[in-house]
Amino acid sequence: MLSGKYCVTTIITAALLWLPSVGAAARTVDEANAMTRQLLQQKMKEQRIPGLQVAVIKGNRIVLSESYGLANVENRVPASKTTLFPINSATKSFTGIAMMQLAEAGLVDLEAPVSRYLQDLPEAWRGIRIRQLLGHTSGLPDIVDQKGGPIGGGTEIAAWEAVKKLPMDAAVGAQFSYNQTNYVLLSQIIAQQTKMPYEKYVAKHQFAVANMPLSTFGDSYDLVPNAATIYATTPRGTSAPDDSNRLSKWIYEIPYGLWGGAGIQTTADEVAHWLIALSNGRLISTADVRKMWVPEKLNSGVDGEWGAGWPVLQTSPHLQVAGFGGARAAFFVYPDEGLAIVVLTNLAGANPQRFVPQIAEFYKP
Repeated sequence: MLSGKYCVTTIITAALLWLPSVGAAARTVDEANAMTRQLLQQKMKEQRIPGLQVAVIKGNRIVLSESYGLANVENRVPASKTTLFPINSATKSFTGIAMMQLAEAGLVDLEAPVSRYLQDLPEAWRGIRIRQLLGHTSGLPDIVDQKGGPIGGGTEIAAWEAVKKLPMDAAVGAQFSYNQTNYVLLSQIIAQQTKMPYEKYVAKHQFAVANMPLSTFGDSYDLVPNAATIYATTPRGTSAPDDSNRLSKWIYEIPYGLWGGAGIQTTADEVAHWLIALSNGRLISTADVRKMWVPEKLNSGVDGEWGAGWPVLQTSPHLQVAGFGGARAAFFVYPDEGLAIVVLTNLAGANPQRFVPQIAEFYKP
């Protein structure tokens, strides 16, 4: 199942590079690490999170990378640093970087209409700009239904044909509205302009560059070696007396065409390597990092809630950008403090984005 819709309410107003040199801190890194371990153990116990990975970047280096609990409960398989966890909608940040790479290579103009790169689109879609797809201001109907699966309950191909027949949800550029159709189109553009499948492009131009040899794509139906089993405590509607409070497997589906919005499986350690590569200018130029975090404006002139593939959580007093997905994976970047934190879990509903800010406070000056 695809992740839910997350909206952020503040926007980026400053153009800042992130992960500068470490400054003076109120506590040592070792002390902050100890506090992080304690908090995570507490959250795992309170929320019944089976397995978890954490990585903390401070001053452009990984200062904590650990795993806890079980990757698979029924077989008692421990979670390790190499266990793969799905990051679901946080994949959109990788797609955002891919589009910035294509813009740098002259293969895409982010201000151009989608019709410049894709044919056979409904007339109402043709004038949507690429930046509007990245920032969820396109007004497109969603290819995913309220339950998180492809609309119509049929095949991926049928869902694509169905969504093209739906009316627009809003006028182009009129409002922020998170949906997966935007990133289906973006992955099609990447494949069209690079002459290779979306996942192979990302593997070559991000995974390989950032030292992410384990990272891959897939969902519950794909055979992914060393992948964590996903669980939930959500009631299943059965007659069992403990239905509302029992751990069970969580089966989620991400069809191939939606991988650009939610398909990556990776580790916290490899996401940390990717964030460092981004800060070092190895994925895109530092100037384009700044552009990527600029929000897409609405027709009214008000800033939207996303930049190019990234939610922008806060601009004042300090900038915060993030990626999160599946109610079980999150990474936050704090450019002003030279800090980034990654937490991946295998419990749908763990919502690490709610406690990552607590971890960040341990490391801030």
